[in-house]
Amino acid sequence: MEIKNNIILAMDLMNLLDAYSVAEKVSKYINTIKIGYPLTLAEGLKTIQVFKENFDFQVICDYKVADIPETNSKIANLSFVAGADGIITHGFVGKDSVESCLKVANEHEKEIFLLTEMSHPGAKMFLQKFSYKIAEMGVAMGIKNYVAPSTRLDRLATIRKIVGNDSFIISPGVGVQGGKAKDTLKYANGLIIGRSIYEDSNPEIAIEKIIESVK
Repeated sequence: MEIKNNIILAMDLMNLLDAYSVAEKVSKYINTIKIGYPLTLAEGLKTIQVFKENFDFQVICDYKVADIPETNSKIANLSFVAGADGIITHGFVGKDSVESCLKVANEHEKEIFLLTEMSHPGAKMFLQKFSYKIAEMGVAMGIKNYVAPSTRLDRLATIRKIVGNDSFIISPGVGVQGGKAKDTLKYANGLIIGRSIYEDSNPEIAIEKIIESVK
């Protein structure tokens, strides 16, 4: 998956008209958008096609899929049938649950992104203890796409070493959470940025500043 300007817009607004307005303002700078539960639960899976048909975006569904294999398969299939190009799945639920998502993704010729560690402070309590093992599991399974935090560059760097330079890492936490775009791109391929763009009074200027900051 190629990410234009290394930026994935995390669209967590809960009104489709507002989300559309922001997307319209930044569409010339990006080609990938990430939608999660806030927008999907508020407006439905139809939001995927809205962004694909009107802006030709690649859409990653950030549902952090974390259930038993049978349920994971259903969530993944619904997402891909609705038009998703990729989904994010948790790794802490174990190999069989991740495998179920991977199998469905392969059937649809789409992507999964294995979440190793989240960017918020609470991730230190439990998830951080196993994030390296999750990354190692992903490598053993042949997974090529990962999610790792920009808010802890030392850990992002270690996860990069584990998954190798041929793997693709997208990284949340740049902006409001404190992550720095240029530093993050030393180890990650894509920046997941949400509030710093969609909450700004001028999203276009906000995204231009981010692009300029990594030059």
